[in-house]
Amino acid sequence: VQLQASGGGLVHPGGSLRLSCAASGFAFNYYSIGWFRQAPGKEREEVACISNVDASKAYADSVKGRFTISRDNTKNTVYLEMNNLGPEDVAIYYCAKSRQVDLGGTPARCLGVERDHWGRGTQVTVSS
Repeated sequence: VQLQASGGGLVHPGGSLRLSCAASGFAFNYYSIGWFRQAPGKEREEVACISNVDASKAYADSVKGRFTISRDNTKNTVYLEMNNLGPEDVAIYYCAKSRQVDLGGTPARCLGVERDHWGRGTQVTVSS
Protein backbone atom coordinates (compact mmCIF):
# COMPACT_ATOMS: atom_id res chain seq x y z
CA VAL A 1 0.00 0.00 0.00
CA GLN A 2 1.33 3.41 -0.93
CA LEU A 3 -0.06 6.90 -0.53
CA GLN A 4 1.76 9.96 -1.77
CA ALA A 5 0.67 13.50 -0.99
CA SER A 6 1.81 16.32 -3.22
CA GLY A 7 0.92 19.86 -4.21
CA GLY A 8 2.04 21.78 -1.15
CA GLY A 9 3.93 25.02 -1.39
CA LEU A 10 4.13 28.65 -0.39
CA VAL A 11 1.14 30.91 -0.91
CA HIS A 12 0.13 34.39 0.19
CA PRO A 13 -2.67 34.83 2.71
CA GLY A 14 -5.97 34.39 0.93
CA GLY A 15 -4.39 32.16 -1.68
CA SER A 16 -5.27 28.66 -2.82
CA LEU A 17 -3.61 25.30 -3.27
CA ARG A 18 -4.74 21.91 -4.46
CA LEU A 19 -3.23 18.87 -2.82
CA SER A 20 -3.26 15.42 -4.39
CA CYS A 21 -3.07 12.02 -2.74
CA ALA A 22 -2.12 9.27 -5.17
CA ALA A 23 -2.87 5.78 -3.86
CA SER A 24 -1.85 2.31 -4.95
CA GLY A 25 -1.68 -1.24 -3.71
CA PHE A 26 -5.22 -1.65 -2.41
CA ALA A 27 -8.83 -1.65 -3.63
CA PHE A 28 -9.19 2.13 -3.70
CA ASN A 29 -12.97 2.12 -4.26
CA TYR A 30 -13.70 0.36 -0.95
CA TYR A 31 -12.02 2.63 1.57
CA SER A 32 -12.17 6.18 2.81
CA ILE A 33 -9.28 8.60 2.60
CA GLY A 34 -8.66 11.29 5.14
CA TRP A 35 -6.57 14.43 4.91
CA PHE A 36 -4.73 15.36 8.07
CA ARG A 37 -2.43 18.18 9.03
CA GLN A 38 0.07 18.77 11.76
CA ALA A 39 1.52 22.13 12.63
CA PRO A 40 4.66 22.54 14.76
CA GLY A 41 3.82 22.05 18.40
CA LYS A 42 0.23 21.04 17.69
CA GLU A 43 -1.63 17.77 17.59
CA ARG A 44 -2.47 16.17 14.30
CA GLU A 45 -5.90 17.20 13.02
CA GLU A 46 -8.07 15.45 10.51
CA VAL A 47 -9.43 18.19 8.26
CA ALA A 48 -11.47 16.24 5.72
CA CYS A 49 -12.40 12.77 4.61
CA ILE A 50 -14.14 11.19 1.68
CA SER A 51 -15.72 7.81 1.17
CA ASN A 52 -14.50 6.25 -2.05
CA VAL A 53 -17.66 4.13 -2.00
CA ASP A 54 -20.17 6.92 -2.50
CA ALA A 55 -18.09 10.12 -2.30
CA SER A 56 -19.77 11.23 0.93
CA LYS A 57 -17.60 13.86 2.59
CA ALA A 58 -16.99 15.41 5.97
CA TYR A 59 -14.95 18.36 7.17
CA ALA A 60 -13.52 19.70 10.38
CA ASP A 61 -15.13 22.95 11.50
CA SER A 62 -11.78 24.71 11.10
CA VAL A 63 -11.86 24.27 7.30
CA LYS A 64 -15.56 24.00 6.50
CA GLY A 65 -16.48 26.33 3.68
CA ARG A 66 -12.85 26.82 2.59
CA PHE A 67 -11.61 23.32 1.78
CA THR A 68 -13.16 20.85 -0.64
CA ILE A 69 -12.25 17.18 -0.84
CA SER A 70 -12.89 15.17 -3.97
CA ARG A 71 -11.73 11.97 -5.57
CA ASP A 72 -11.14 10.42 -8.97
CA ASN A 73 -11.53 6.68 -8.65
CA THR A 74 -10.23 6.18 -12.20
CA LYS A 75 -6.92 7.68 -11.11
CA ASN A 76 -6.90 6.37 -7.51
CA THR A 77 -6.41 9.93 -6.38
CA VAL A 78 -8.02 12.12 -3.75
CA TYR A 79 -7.74 15.91 -3.89
CA LEU A 80 -7.98 18.66 -1.32
CA GLU A 81 -8.78 22.07 -2.73
CA MET A 82 -7.84 24.72 -0.18
CA ASN A 83 -9.05 28.30 -0.55
CA ASN A 84 -8.66 31.47 1.50
CA LEU A 85 -5.59 30.09 3.20
CA GLY A 86 -4.32 31.77 6.33
CA PRO A 87 -1.52 31.38 8.86
CA GLU A 88 -3.65 28.87 10.78
CA ASP A 89 -3.40 26.50 7.82
CA VAL A 90 0.38 26.24 7.90
CA ALA A 91 1.21 22.59 8.48
CA ILE A 92 2.42 19.39 6.94
CA TYR A 93 -0.53 17.72 5.23
CA TYR A 94 -0.89 13.95 5.04
CA CYS A 95 -3.38 11.56 3.52
CA ALA A 96 -4.29 8.24 5.05
CA LYS A 97 -6.40 5.20 4.23
CA SER A 98 -9.08 3.75 6.49
CA ARG A 99 -8.28 0.40 8.10
CA GLN A 100 -11.79 -0.92 7.52
CA VAL A 101 -13.83 -1.01 4.37
CA ASP A 102 -15.98 2.09 4.22
CA LEU A 103 -19.74 1.64 4.02
CA GLY A 104 -20.50 5.12 2.73
CA GLY A 105 -23.71 6.83 3.72
CA THR A 106 -24.90 10.36 4.28
CA PRO A 107 -23.91 12.11 6.37
CA ALA A 108 -20.38 10.84 5.91
CA ARG A 109 -19.00 8.82 8.82
CA CYS A 110 -15.35 8.78 7.81
CA LEU A 111 -14.01 11.43 10.17
CA GLY A 112 -12.12 9.89 13.05
CA VAL A 113 -12.03 6.33 11.76
CA GLU A 114 -8.91 4.28 12.31
CA ARG A 115 -6.25 4.70 9.61
CA ASP A 116 -3.66 2.08 8.81
CA HIS A 117 -1.51 3.53 6.04
CA TRP A 118 -0.14 7.02 5.79
CA GLY A 119 1.60 8.83 3.01
CA ARG A 120 4.53 11.16 3.29
CA GLY A 121 3.35 14.67 3.92
CA THR A 122 3.49 17.82 1.88
CA GLN A 123 4.28 21.18 3.44
CA VAL A 124 1.85 24.07 3.16
CA THR A 125 3.19 27.50 4.07
CA VAL A 126 1.20 30.72 4.09
CA SER A 127 3.19 33.90 4.23
CA SER A 128 3.18 37.38 2.81
